[in-house]
Amino acid sequence: MTDAKAAFDAPMPHDIAPIENVPLRVQVADQLRAAILSGRLRPGTSLVETALAEQMKVSRAPIREAIQILENDGLVETIAYKGKRVKPLTAREVAETYSLREVFEVMAVRRILENNAPLDALRTHCDEMTAAAKADNFARLVAADEAFHHALIRLADHDLLAASWRNLYLRIHQIMALRNRDERNLEEVAGNHPPIVQAIADGDADRAISLISDHTRALAAFDPAGIVQAM
Repeated sequence: MTDAKAAFDAPMPHDIAPIENVPLRVQVADQLRAAILSGRLRPGTSLVETALAEQMKVSRAPIREAIQILENDGLVETIAYKGKRVKPLTAREVAETYSLREVFEVMAVRRILENNAPLDALRTHCDEMTAAAKADNFARLVAADEAFHHALIRLADHDLLAASWRNLYLRIHQIMALRNRDERNLEEVAGNHPPIVQAIADGDADRAISLISDHTRALAAFDPAGIVQAM
């Protein structure tokens, strides 16, 4: 068999991804969700269909459907006689979100220690945060920060914990982005994480739990009203 014939008869690889036919409303919702979660669309911002349709170069129908998706996510609310807006954050909601987050992440740290889980992913995300801070790249820092905490939950290897975390994830992401954007001390944000990983690597449960608890409580002290007033 010639080389050309062999190449022609070779089987197709299995890792070629299919073309996704994503509905326009989902694409619009994804973009708006990303803007809300990153803090670019801040709490209290009005969502005007005509303005968004013009900006995103689509008709009003997918905008309306996308906003409904985000309302179902709990990120958008309807104000009578005024329309839709990004749902404001309250001090109580922030406190409740982070009190649960502390419970979840402390549990994750305990399980990582018990299972002697590998820490390579956590170290990689720490390095990425450090690099993002040095480059003063806020978006890159937020992404690496998010990845770190997702990895922490994933390494706990606990399905119910992971499912419960996903229910909190949208608000956690939004609060983190707003709080970090407000501080703008990116090196301090990045520097909070390596000591947690080192304490886990050292097998020092008390120190690791203390550090992760302090980290979540510091974020819980974020004042959402201050962000809205500064808009």
